[in-house]
Amino acid sequence: MSQEGEPRDKDTAERFGEMMKAFGNTISEIFDDPTLKDKAKEFAESASESAKVFGSRFKDEEVKAKFRDVGKAAQDFGKSVAEHFKDDKGK
Repeated sequence: MSQEGEPRDKDTAERFGEMMKAFGNTISEIFDDPTLKDKAKEFAESASESAKVFGSRFKDEEVKAKFRDVGKAAQDFGKSVAEHFKDDKGK
């Protein structure tokens, strides 16, 4: 249980939804394209709503393993982007 008395799964689902919303907003800011901003906003809202719906699945071991894979992929992507921009500075 969380501090507010809510199940941990709900906290996880809420955090996932917030993360997806932040991701969509950040992508839209990076590319600064009105159409992309609208699509990123739609994606973020959809992902946030989906997180609320499947929140109970976060306790399943198979789902946990898949999210660990997603986390690793996100880390790898972040490192790749950072390396790309690091290489650009040296040119």
